[in-house]
Amino acid sequence: MNGILELLEKFQPVTLEQMASVRLMNRTDTKYLTTAGDLYTLLSQMQPYYYVQEISGSRMSKYETVYLDTQESAMYLAHQNGHQPRKKIRIRHYIDTHQTFLEIKNKNNKGRTLKERILLPVADAATSPQTALFIREKAEFQMQELSPCLESRFQRITLVNKEMTERLTIDVRLQFHNLRTSNRQQMEDLVIIELKQEKSADSIAKKLLCDLHIRSRGLSKYCLGAILTNPTLKQNRFKSKLIQINKLTNQQHGIIR
Repeated sequence: MNGILELLEKFQPVTLEQMASVRLMNRTDTKYLTTAGDLYTLLSQMQPYYYVQEISGSRMSKYETVYLDTQESAMYLAHQNGHQPRKKIRIRHYIDTHQTFLEIKNKNNKGRTLKERILLPVADAATSPQTALFIREKAEFQMQELSPCLESRFQRITLVNKEMTERLTIDVRLQFHNLRTSNRQQMEDLVIIELKQEKSADSIAKKLLCDLHIRSRGLSKYCLGAILTNPTLKQNRFKSKLIQINKLTNQQHGIIR
């Protein structure tokens, strides 16, 4: 990743405050999967057209996320069974800004994603009364129905186009820890890119991705991590995507216990 860090230094920076106008809490998301090698080529082509988010001098931010689900994995199974609308509930720690948010993502039957979140105290994020109230109001679950099931760690590059109308998140160095099975998995060569727009529109990023034969492939980090660390989960809907990931990264992903 050293070459990528050096390449990011060539981008013009944008601050968190400047990014506030591109929050895109109600949006369309398009995911792409690629490798670190292709990412270098992509970034070198994007540099004239995009800003990179910079926080405290860093252009690659660290994230830790804990996903909540029912004991029966109802939210995972909604993805596996192709149900819409569907939800994800997570507690996300933004390491560089020392903030923790409870985030609820709702995807409706028109393919739009609505994200709502509240700032939480770091020390008791999972047991805070705010957490239970927000989940009940926004996700229609009772807190006692849910428990932490999967932890993910990754580093993120965030780009925004110079018109400030779309955002790209680029996640690298993915690690998963299943809190129910204790299994762990690392995906060192996999890169997950997500293009976030208020509405589907012409995009330089889309064109460059297409030119590099990086095609859209939808698979959430929650589902990917759950599949890789819990072989008992129903996963037939995702088998073709796992085959694509194995081909892409040129390795077979066994469970690391």
